[in-house]
Amino acid sequence: MKSWGVSHWRRPARLLLFLAAMSVQADEESQASVNAASVAAAAPNIVFILADDLGYTDIAPYGSEVNTPTLSSLAEQGLRFTNYHTAANCAPARAMLLTGVDNHLAGVPNIPEMLAPEQRTQAHYQGVLGNNVVTVATLLEGAGYHTYMAGKWHLGASPDKRPSRRGFERTVALMDSGADNWEQRPYLPIYEQANWFADGNRLNLPDDFYSSRYLIDKTIEFIDSNIQDGSPFFAYVPFQAVHMPVQAPQEYIDKYMGVYDTGWSSLRTQRRQRAVELGIVGSTTTMVDMMTTDDWNALDEQRKRYEAKRMAVYAGMIEAMDFHIGRLVSYLKSRGQYENTIFIFTSDNGSEGSGSPNPTAFPARLGPSQLGYHIDYDRLGLKGSFNTISPSFASASASPLAFYKFYTGEGGMRVPLIIAGKPVKKAGELSAAFAWATDITPTILALSGVAQPSDRYAGRQVLPMTGRDLTAILRGEADHVYTEDDAVGYELTGHGALFQGDYKIVVNQPPLGDGQWRLFNIVEDPGETVDLASTSPIIFQRMLSRYQRFEQENGVLPLPTGYSQVKQLVSNTLQAQYREGVLIFLLSVLLLLPFFVAYRMKKGGA
Repeated sequence: MKSWGVSHWRRPARLLLFLAAMSVQADEESQASVNAASVAAAAPNIVFILADDLGYTDIAPYGSEVNTPTLSSLAEQGLRFTNYHTAANCAPARAMLLTGVDNHLAGVPNIPEMLAPEQRTQAHYQGVLGNNVVTVATLLEGAGYHTYMAGKWHLGASPDKRPSRRGFERTVALMDSGADNWEQRPYLPIYEQANWFADGNRLNLPDDFYSSRYLIDKTIEFIDSNIQDGSPFFAYVPFQAVHMPVQAPQEYIDKYMGVYDTGWSSLRTQRRQRAVELGIVGSTTTMVDMMTTDDWNALDEQRKRYEAKRMAVYAGMIEAMDFHIGRLVSYLKSRGQYENTIFIFTSDNGSEGSGSPNPTAFPARLGPSQLGYHIDYDRLGLKGSFNTISPSFASASASPLAFYKFYTGEGGMRVPLIIAGKPVKKAGELSAAFAWATDITPTILALSGVAQPSDRYAGRQVLPMTGRDLTAILRGEADHVYTEDDAVGYELTGHGALFQGDYKIVVNQPPLGDGQWRLFNIVEDPGETVDLASTSPIIFQRMLSRYQRFEQENGVLPLPTGYSQVKQLVSNTLQAQYREGVLIFLLSVLLLLPFFVAYRMKKGGA
């Protein structure tokens, strides 16, 4: 009789163990599928709308003269946050909004267009979303949601970084920091073309393209393609409005012709008063005079006329965005989805103040013209025109706050946040609770009933979310989610801020700042007019220490000697276009010179 060895007995045992393991795995996968199905069945739809470079008082619910009926309606049905803050420029904000993780740790300390070569030697200083974080879209898709995106991405253009690989089922996405709103054309020579992708593949835009209309068209198309299967959806709509070039259909521009004829200082004052009346800021709020704000009365009538139209186009672009958001709302109502949809609206950062102070001057005209743009008054904002608002009107856009995009003053970081839907128990009210960009993803997950990831996801190690869930505020169960001891830090190219309780320490570097740390009570003094550093030295020093800890914990790198944002943008542009020779060099300098001059034209601090 043949003798059976020990190994022969192990084989069936191993087979049984293998079958048992497979059974457990099948049960787990089945249970996961059941859990995803159960979450999806009870979950709301979520529409996350992100404006680009929108100032604090640029929409009617926050004090604007611009007609935004859709956003006003959402505000009446939702909750407006008056003390919500975000990053001071776009890609870092988008990284935090979509992951709940600090932008330095997520790989996006700055936009890649402004990163110095010395910084790029570090893995977390690439300006693209790292693989150490999980997007909210990935988590929702895993829980049974359909996930859609239509708009600006700017978190990485390589195949593995595109939104189609970061949790979005259907996408139409602009990879760049901005682009033309009427046609497939870049707005800076750092880009050879406007890089649009659909579901991960290069896309040619239609001939009748206008960005705000097109993005809502695609969002509706995506939602409608799966609406019959009963699964909820997450729709992320990051608009190009109102990033430069500022452009709008003529019918929207016409509505604001004459509105801005009294100038930017008048508008800044009017916006502050309306914000006070709405309760957005307190009645004692005062404002500083921005050093980049020109004397309106010193301009000749032709310049006044031109400047007023620049702002009219800006206002028209905002109203056009609101109109197309309204089309999405109407569509959801027609399909019976509106009542089960939560809307989140905010901006990636504050208003853009780097537009040329005088775009009709010879140096300012040359750059856009060499890229095929005109700046003609009669056609301003229409197809083929290059338009921005001036630094002076940007200060009105941010009213009553100080500074704007790229700076850590409140004007660069405090923006509107509206959340509307069934979870909001006190519709139409305001919340003065401090909130931060990383709070959006945890809040979306809580609203959808989806758990945050552990320290590992899909076989890789991932960072924990540091943002807070805001749903207790939405439901009226809490007035705040941050305590007096919680500190939130932020850094951008040497500009820094740390929030704790009612206080904020902030440093703004030249040319608008002076490189000195200051302390403000931003609840009582959102305009940052009274520096408390000398009168409250203990608070000031304690917060400085917390900021230093923030830098260490988040891997903030020192700036190279002589670094400036504009110079680095010019340098990176020239390097990217070097192979095209001297002509591109000259065109790059001509196009970027007005932005450099805008910051250098005056001396002093804000």
